[in-house]
Amino acid sequence: MVALTIAINGEKSEARIIKKMHERVIKTFMDTIIMAELQNGSISGYDVISFIHNKFGFLASSGTVYSLLYSLERNDLVEGIWIERKRVYKLTEKGAKTIATIINSHDKIKGFMSTILKAQTPQ
Repeated sequence: MVALTIAINGEKSEARIIKKMHERVIKTFMDTIIMAELQNGSISGYDVISFIHNKFGFLASSGTVYSLLYSLERNDLVEGIWIERKRVYKLTEKGAKTIATIINSHDKIKGFMSTILKAQTPQ
C-alpha cells in the first residue's frame, strides 16, 4: 500500500488512496468490463472509452483501450468488424462463455478479494 499512499501536508489523504485503488482496479479488470458491456451489443473503441468514463469516472487512453481490444480479438474473445468507416466489436461465442463464467463466479471472486484484504489487515 506504500505506492498508494499520498502525503498532503504530512497527512495521508484517504480519498486519494481510494481513487488510486479505484483506477488500479479498473485498469486491471478493463478486459472484463469491456466484455460485460459487449453483452449489450456491439460497440466501437471510442464507445468503450466513453462508457468507462461515464460509468467509472476514469478516462482510459485510446492506446490502452485499442491495444486491449486487439488482444481480446487475438484471443478470439471479441470480433472486430468494419461498418462503413467505423470498427465495432462484438463478443464471440468464446467471449460470451468467458464473461458468463466470470459473472456467475462473482461470489467466489468477492470471497477471494475479501480473503486477500483480510490477510493484509494488521491484527
